[in-house]
Amino acid sequence: MAKKKAQKKRGWIGRQWLRLRYWLRRSVIWLMSLVILAVLLFSVVNPPFTFTMLSEKRALGRIDRQWVPMKEIAPVMRRSAVAAEDANFCLHWGFDIKAIRESLDDGGGRGASTISQQMVKNVYLWQGRSWVRKAIETLLTPLVELTWSKRRILEVYLNVAEFDEGVFGVEAAARHYFGVGPEALSAEQAARLAAVLPSPKTRSASEPTAFLRRRAVAIMDGAETIRGEPRARCFED
Repeated sequence: MAKKKAQKKRGWIGRQWLRLRYWLRRSVIWLMSLVILAVLLFSVVNPPFTFTMLSEKRALGRIDRQWVPMKEIAPVMRRSAVAAEDANFCLHWGFDIKAIRESLDDGGGRGASTISQQMVKNVYLWQGRSWVRKAIETLLTPLVELTWSKRRILEVYLNVAEFDEGVFGVEAAARHYFGVGPEALSAEQAARLAAVLPSPKTRSASEPTAFLRRRAVAIMDGAETIRGEPRARCFED
């Protein structure tokens, strides 16, 4: 009798385990399908908001943001963003291995995230440092690189990046700081906006510190250097 009860219990446990495995597999498949759908969707549809935008809107009450297509963004602004954040943007597949090695040699004090990684973080994930977020970002970035054009990645990046507290996207930033549209930005204005990107809440493009001025000059030089090079072909008209 005891033996039959034990066998019955083992059989019940086995059935429950099979049922759990079945639902786990289905859950993983559904999750992967949703992720792939989200990546494919935003390759052609403009993201309506990001987690950072929602967070800032809750804190500030409102945000300033207006989407603008790539053709209405001054070429010098595109080159400045690439020169400032990811000079090898057109040459890598989502990760700049050389920059990562240099960051490791520097003790991790130097940023090595590409524009593709930053775009993935801004659109699909949340801000802050955590291994979980970084792991998801690392998995999503190659998928985005595989399905999006480089031009689309840069377009979305420039439209969702925060340039000042509650100011998202290059259109809002250009008008907020300089009173012009993104198509009319000068080389210096574009460089200053790009210089703000790593720390938008502590830097000002219209009231630059001495450091930001020096950084903007370096970005202007970098933007001019990559003009017409293979490093700019993937997003130039």
